Parts: sequence; C-alpha cells; structure tokens
Amino acid sequence: MSLRLDCTGQLCPLPVLELARRIGDVEVGDTVVVVSDDPAAASDIPAWCRMRGHEFVGAADTSYEVRRLR
Repeated sequence: MSLRLDCTGQLCPLPVLELARRIGDVEVGDTVVVVSDDPAAASDIPAWCRMRGHEFVGAADTSYEVRRLR
C-alpha cells in the first residue's frame, strides 16, 4: 500500500511534520509519497529519513517517496 500526502502550498517544516505524523498509517515496507512545491523539501525529507531510520526512495518533480522501515 502507498499513501499520498498533498502538501502543495505548505512551507517548511509543514511537509516534514505531515510525513512524520502519517508515516505510521502505512505498514513497514510500504511507501508514503509527499507532494510538495516547497524547495526546502528536497533536502528536508531525505534528512528526516536519515534521522528517523526510513528509506528515501527518490524524488521526481515535486514528489518525494519514503519507505517505512520500522
């Protein structure tokens, strides 16, 4: 299962806070896609993944995919 979070129009730190709040809604091994037009998301989301022990799968345009690992 994958969860899609539309964080368009939200500025830092709101997309990362929404990701943190909702990562538990998917099973371990599943992904969350964060859609964000905030330029800071390109560095904030991968950094959050490193700090929290999740996998940053990648980015395409304004979408950032995260795999829940724990």
